[in-house]
Amino acid sequence: MTISRAVKDIRPLLEAHAVYIPASTARFRTPEDIARFLDPDETKIKPTC
Repeated sequence: MTISRAVKDIRPLLEAHAVYIPASTARFRTPEDIARFLDPDETKIKPTC
């Protein structure tokens, strides 16, 4: 909800300056999905918990 509010506040400012940012298509179901997205280099050895 907080992000939605921020988007509603910022979008008109960006559009006023002809800046258009497409919506993300990324979807994260687990924390591991986020980690893989942020660090896509799969050659690194990652610690396991």
